[in-house]
Amino acid sequence: MVHVPRRDGPPSVHHVAARAGVSLATVSNVLNHPERVADATAARVRDAIAELGYTPNRNARALVSGTTRSIGLVVMSLRNSLFSDMVNGAQLEARHRGHTLLIASSEDDLEAQGDHLAYLESTRVSGILLATMTESRDQVELTRRHGHPVVYVNYEPSEVDACSVVVDNEQAGYLATTHLIERGCRRIGFVSARPDLQPVHRRRAGVLRAIAEHPGVVLVDVDAGDIDPPGGTDAGARIARMPAAERPDGVLGVTDLLAMAVVTELRAAGLRVPEDIPVSGCDHNSVAWGGAVPLTSVTMHGAEMGQAAVGLLLDELREPPEEHVHRTIVIGSELVARESTLGRAAAAEAARLRTPADPRLREG
Repeated sequence: MVHVPRRDGPPSVHHVAARAGVSLATVSNVLNHPERVADATAARVRDAIAELGYTPNRNARALVSGTTRSIGLVVMSLRNSLFSDMVNGAQLEARHRGHTLLIASSEDDLEAQGDHLAYLESTRVSGILLATMTESRDQVELTRRHGHPVVYVNYEPSEVDACSVVVDNEQAGYLATTHLIERGCRRIGFVSARPDLQPVHRRRAGVLRAIAEHPGVVLVDVDAGDIDPPGGTDAGARIARMPAAERPDGVLGVTDLLAMAVVTELRAAGLRVPEDIPVSGCDHNSVAWGGAVPLTSVTMHGAEMGQAAVGLLLDELREPPEEHVHRTIVIGSELVARESTLGRAAAAEAARLRTPADPRLREG
């Protein structure tokens, strides 16, 4: 007669072992190393699991192994669709690879980011994806010393040797500026702020490269003070008040939220967009697509970044530390021209000509 332990709650591994007539070690091997167990014995254990409705205690297993099959992701903000796309891509890839994703948003607060990293460590995640706008060296080095690999997303570190996935922000600035120049603009107003942020700095480099390639085109810097909409509102009002001879005849916002705020202020001042001043954004933020004038922007491929980052992290976890070579994946950008630079009729025609079969094109 097989002794079955008393049931005072959910079935445990002890109940499974008793029902299958095997040791606890055998049940553990079936759950974690099935190749070590004879097929007939493993089948008996699986039958017992099914009959009892046993679910492995992931927390207990984490205490034994030191890790879980979970990945942490800390993003700068979920208000920008770049980061929510990143979450979706990472979540789908993690699930495909047999992992779960734990998500936290720092809201551009470095202290909060450190708190989130510490919390994710406490849950014994296998590793962490960090979508930040700053180097975060001290936090990352501490996390790695505790045995948790970190992969940067949307940021290429210069002070930390780590894997990273970035979109080509210089290309994004270059494409948007070139598009404005091709629309006939010769005074490009660059509405920007926070040059300390790597994406901002690199987009500006692309703007300058495009202008350098076109003699006679000049840059008009417009400091927005911040990269959020209030900065764009102030910048747009200042542009509208400029004398016509000094006013930019084309505007690029370093973020879509800045660009949409500029569009609103220009229209409120009686200036037409794009007939008087074409306006483009630069980060394809869907939050900014609800205005009266659909915004031209540049794709950021957030989902692809999240997917690639999960792959880099799992590669690092699989490889011995002494053999792992950190690498950076750079994802290209594409311009999506809409009414804010083309006008309504031309934008409608451009949208009609886009083909869903081309994965580079995004419909907004």
